[in-house]
Amino acid sequence: MSEQQPFRSGFVSLIGRPNVGKSTLLNKILGQKIAITSNKPQTTRNRILGIHNLPDGQVMFLDTPGIHKPQGKLNRFMVDQAIAATSDVDLAFFLVEATSLPGGGDEYALNILKKSAVPVVLVINKIDLVEPPQLLRLIEAFSRKHEFHAVVPLSAKTGNGIDRLLKEIEPFLSEGPRYFPEEMITDLPERFIVAEMVREKVMRRTREEIPYGCAVQIETFTEKPEKNLVVIQAMIHVERESHKRILVGHRGQMIRDLGQDARKEIERFLGTRVFLELFVRVDENWSQSERMLRELGYE
Repeated sequence: MSEQQPFRSGFVSLIGRPNVGKSTLLNKILGQKIAITSNKPQTTRNRILGIHNLPDGQVMFLDTPGIHKPQGKLNRFMVDQAIAATSDVDLAFFLVEATSLPGGGDEYALNILKKSAVPVVLVINKIDLVEPPQLLRLIEAFSRKHEFHAVVPLSAKTGNGIDRLLKEIEPFLSEGPRYFPEEMITDLPERFIVAEMVREKVMRRTREEIPYGCAVQIETFTEKPEKNLVVIQAMIHVERESHKRILVGHRGQMIRDLGQDARKEIERFLGTRVFLELFVRVDENWSQSERMLRELGYE
């Protein structure tokens, strides 16, 4: 830490409708994957804390579920997580897509931010997909809806524009403590991230209602340092017997493929060899059961 500068810290929430790239942006800022991504909306279900260390400061990013009008108890939990992340933060990044003009989902999310009175930076993601005239029209359309502290076009996928975005945080960092040790990048336990990595593979490989009707729970997580090995057993909960048949696949092929994909990513994350066993269990309408939601960490 520099002797000339006091240590500064602050909290920044990432807010927007589903599938605008909040988790991709967080992973890019941190330089490591802690939040799962897919091309399906509502991939993120929990609040994800990412810790970004500076030479003289620390920024805590809160990645949130996409804000949408909830239907059902699980969706209400997700939206509540996002709304909670707009309070007691120093700054909010409001993410939108460069490929579409403001719509109802953006309006809904922006109204929540207005109620919180937090300073907002408009982050226009996926600029690699549009031409400058389209981008200018989008900036003008959103600027009519809110007085933003700044507007930053970027590509979370390539990283273009992220350095400029991080500079916008500096005025909102106040003199304060280092909340987390420098080597930490999240407060989430390894078991949570591992479960999310398994769920990501389900999200990416299945269609229709299956991705939204599954949850993953780590049953066992046994470290064997003498063998440079972690043994993991994970249960995939689904709501229908037909979903289970699809996930298991013909002669177990789908579940083996899911396990192989997840194991490789978990090994990169943990930095060790992994033996992963996946199981599938039917819990009818678990997403509407308060008991099951609590058991699976959605409370």
